[in-house]
Amino acid sequence: MNLDSLIDSASRAGASDLHLEPGMPMALRMRGELRVTGEPVASGLLMEFARRLIGEDQWPFFVERRSFDLSRTISGVRCRINIFHTSRGVGMAIRFLGSFQATVEKLNLHPDLKKLVKHPHGLILVSGPTGSGKSTTLAALIQEINLTEAMHVITVESPIEYTFRSRRAFIRQREVGRDTPSFEQALLDSLREDPDVLMVGEMRDPECMRLTLSAAETGHLVLATVHSSTCAEAVQRVASAFPAEIQSAVCAQLADCLVAVISQRLHFREDLNIRVPECEILMATNAVKNFIRTRDFFKIATSMETGADHGMWTFQRYARWLDGRTNFYIPGQTPESPEDKTPEDLPAPGPLPMSAPASRPSATPRLDRQAPSTQGAPAATPRPATSGDLHRIEIDPDESGSGFGKILKK
Repeated sequence: MNLDSLIDSASRAGASDLHLEPGMPMALRMRGELRVTGEPVASGLLMEFARRLIGEDQWPFFVERRSFDLSRTISGVRCRINIFHTSRGVGMAIRFLGSFQATVEKLNLHPDLKKLVKHPHGLILVSGPTGSGKSTTLAALIQEINLTEAMHVITVESPIEYTFRSRRAFIRQREVGRDTPSFEQALLDSLREDPDVLMVGEMRDPECMRLTLSAAETGHLVLATVHSSTCAEAVQRVASAFPAEIQSAVCAQLADCLVAVISQRLHFREDLNIRVPECEILMATNAVKNFIRTRDFFKIATSMETGADHGMWTFQRYARWLDGRTNFYIPGQTPESPEDKTPEDLPAPGPLPMSAPASRPSATPRLDRQAPSTQGAPAATPRPATSGDLHRIEIDPDESGSGFGKILKK
């Protein structure tokens, strides 16, 4: 028994999560339900798995904190892994991510979501309960920018779940704990790194929320996730995270920079044998912004019911659209092109010297020599790129695979 075989068998069974606990059989979450199967896993074996995944360099940090987050591609499956101590020993919670590059089409999302990332600045929130696919939807929106815009994108995640291969966009991904000490430090740094788009993996505390709102106000397009079951709750949760004496100012700031809120949940379709996201979409119209400023969050639901002309969707109206849809993407049945597959893991940077701070060269993502085809895609008005017209640069790829090449012409 090894970790690769466990993950491979769980993935083939169609599980979304794998739980490993010393002395207990593995538990699989399938279609939202937990099922226990197999033989008990020995404590020593799980300890060996954990040590191999974390590595000797990071093992002291795990011993100190008693938990560790990471992401890996194991047996061809992209996994987000949390390793932690329990009363029985070292356990693991493994979330299986998509083995393909997430796009709006492949996630069976409404094509109107593509219009959201055409805004030059503002805040887009993706909300939903745990396990509802928020990170995957966020990755699809980033990929839409990557395929259509020459922008500088910086992502801050803990850990990095989906890796991107730069196409028209120039993408940098930073992992909290490995590349930056915290979300707050990464957000402060990003404002000095000439970004066009920022992606915040999760807004967890008031300070992170404050910096995210400030970045959206200073002319950047910011995408972030928050845990809530509806769009109105997502907005209210951001406001209520701050002390009462400053909530009015925060609501005014949120109203000024908000572009849209997407709340989603997963619904299993027996006829397709896949889970499909059902979405609720709130657009920041003048009426909605006024409700946020005055903290009348209960009135937002009414605006969504009557806001279809503004691109708003309720769960009920979105479900009716899904019932009438016929062109679903089904993994395994639609041919995959090599360019659509998820890239391999990002290389882990070497340890920095402790005697004196030193700068390390950042790896330059390889840009495609040819822009992706946009045939069949809806025409969109391009927005001005402030980070350079990257798609006009031709690059001769380095045969050694280092990622660096020679600029042939501009």
